[in-house]
Amino acid sequence: MAQATFSVRMDEALKKQFDELCQEFGMNASTAINVFARAVVRQRRIPFEISSPITREGAMQAFTALRAQAKNNGVADMSLDNINKEIGLARIEAEA
Repeated sequence: MAQATFSVRMDEALKKQFDELCQEFGMNASTAINVFARAVVRQRRIPFEISSPITREGAMQAFTALRAQAKNNGVADMSLDNINKEIGLARIEAEA
């Protein structure tokens, strides 16, 4: 079977941790990626659950709480332009 090169970019610290764990398993990162790819093709799915800790219900609760907070703080009637300006100012302050 012909071989092909597959290049992946990832955080340097994550790569180091991945390489170390693969060594503990007795393989290198290339072998581990091949094991993963074979499992995906064989099962025709990602062989583990990918999920977000945020549920629709949780997001709606957070949105409702933010809406109430905006009303209590007297900013519920801000325009989208004003909101974006405030976000921009907050980002500038965070970078300083």
